[in-house]
Amino acid sequence: MGSAPFLEVHGLRKVYTNGVPVEALKGVDLTVQKGEFVAVQGPSGSGKSTLLHLLGTLDRPTEGTLRIGGVDVLALKGKALADFRRRHIGFVFQMFYLIPELTALENVMLPLQPYRRRLDFDLKARAEALLERVGLGGRMHHRPNELSGGEQQRVALARALVHYPSLLLADEPTGNLDSRSGAQILNLLQELREEYALTVVLVTHDDAVAARADRILYLRDGRFVDRAHK
Repeated sequence: MGSAPFLEVHGLRKVYTNGVPVEALKGVDLTVQKGEFVAVQGPSGSGKSTLLHLLGTLDRPTEGTLRIGGVDVLALKGKALADFRRRHIGFVFQMFYLIPELTALENVMLPLQPYRRRLDFDLKARAEALLERVGLGGRMHHRPNELSGGEQQRVALARALVHYPSLLLADEPTGNLDSRSGAQILNLLQELREEYALTVVLVTHDDAVAARADRILYLRDGRFVDRAHK
């Protein structure tokens, strides 16, 4: 995997100041190697989703540093930050966030439609290939209400990969699925991670989901703790 960490976090702190200040993260340190699959566990309110949003540059920390692929992403702002996120980071959430009026194919293509003329690959062909890869080749023209929960999450996974990201962030990706569909999504996630050399950070409450990762970290009250004290 190489010696230089792909993802480097030092002293990451986040304080929400609406009303009474809430310190959601209290100086977190984290290093993740390229190609590694890391699971973050912890109870509700431990700071898991906050951490994922900061890693994904969807929010900015109160203090700390964040480097992805050697890039100081906190030094990026505006269009430069949005471009970095679009090129390098994919997201999968517990809620599928599919547009109900669009087909599976259109949902996968949607994030890159505004940039279509600037892409160096055929967006439609890429989206079709990904839907084939996740087992939805025969259902790419169906709308979300015509798909099962597991199928909708497959669409969401294809959408997360359409722009060739190097970092995939997953927030409770099996939380809305039954155990069979959840296991299928995890199997697929592991296969795609290897095929596309993805670095994966996943947050979950589920011990069985976390057990699929190379490494499990435990977050409690905004800090990483030893498993024995989780």
